[in-house]
Amino acid sequence: MLVECGAEVIALSRTQADLDSLKTEVPSIHTVCLDLSDIEAASKKVDSLGDIHLLVNNAGIAILGPFEEVKLEDFDKMFSVNVKAPLFIAQVVAKKMIASGSGGSIVNVSSQASMIALKDHTLYSSTKAAMDMFTKSLALELGPHKIRVNAVNPTVVMTDMGRIGWSDPTKAKPMLDKIPLGRFAEVEDVVHAIVYLLSDKANMITGTMLPVDGGRLVN
Repeated sequence: MLVECGAEVIALSRTQADLDSLKTEVPSIHTVCLDLSDIEAASKKVDSLGDIHLLVNNAGIAILGPFEEVKLEDFDKMFSVNVKAPLFIAQVVAKKMIASGSGGSIVNVSSQASMIALKDHTLYSSTKAAMDMFTKSLALELGPHKIRVNAVNPTVVMTDMGRIGWSDPTKAKPMLDKIPLGRFAEVEDVVHAIVYLLSDKANMITGTMLPVDGGRLVN
């Protein structure tokens, strides 16, 4: 959609097959294969990509399970990918935005799990709550440089993985019963919210956590 809106897009992923598929779908997208768990190498690579005016921090992992079974390595891995990586990638990009004087927009993909407690989500929710707070902090510090920083906080999203995890009516019903609109989010619902926050249409919006949740947080 960013390409359709006229943006020059650079896509990052640790999975070359996904990048190849994306390149086939949208040939004009530039692709870079890197692993955000190695943040030093990733930061250097992003720094080499030239001036960037819009950033979407969309990478993330979820390791779910009961609190009493949380492992130290799971904590380190999730905070490395979900918190450290987007923070330091944003730092690299923001420095370039500041140096160019062009301003810019950053959108972090968070989750409704940062705002409500969900069973077996202790680590995941904690990483997304941290993302929300550094979103606010970046908005405060980068605002004078005309850089806006926001987050989107979706409910369950019907990606391929989401459909596998939530297609069982028995599992889905308790969650759907709490969503006034009565459905989970489609990919496009989140995409439209991100594009809006990136765009000039949101010029006066920064430091916001935008729920894309069908009203889940109202009850």
